[in-house]
Amino acid sequence: MSGYSKLKQRSVRWGKTISPAYFNVLGKIHKRLNKANVNWVVTGSLSFALQGVPVKPNDIDIQTDEAGAYEIERCFFEFVTKRVTFSSTKRIRSHFGELRINGVKVEIMGDVQKRLEDGTWDHKVELGYYKRVIEVKGMQIPVLSLEYEYQAYLKLGRIEKAEMLRKWLQDRRDSLDDLLNKS
Repeated sequence: MSGYSKLKQRSVRWGKTISPAYFNVLGKIHKRLNKANVNWVVTGSLSFALQGVPVKPNDIDIQTDEAGAYEIERCFFEFVTKRVTFSSTKRIRSHFGELRINGVKVEIMGDVQKRLEDGTWDHKVELGYYKRVIEVKGMQIPVLSLEYEYQAYLKLGRIEKAEMLRKWLQDRRDSLDDLLNKS
């Protein structure tokens, strides 16, 4: 078995941290959005867990562009608990809405922008640049790269979460180096 195969097996152990309800809802999202013309990714704690980070998700975060946020709301109209509308806080703004599918909260965020240290707003996130596609239970699921997520959490001032991602990424790089050196 190659070093890469060993690393891949070790990094995709999400069964213990992700409840079956999340996989069920993710399947519904995947099925409906594959039929729609929406550029979307899973982000946040579910994305982390799907990529092997040992965290337990508490919701599903879907990031898209402005048009995508309203299209996702339309595709899941029967599950809407908060209609998509432009929303802004001190650190982040987006076209934001919420769904509840089979008891799981799903947050929709379109055209996310983060406030920079100088008070201006960062450019809207170009999902295609940071998108990675991973296989999850036979589905091709788009996620944001963990390297991007690390930078995003730093910009949001969420240092603890950023540090957790940095440590996990560093451990993964160290594991890969060890495996490649043994090959």
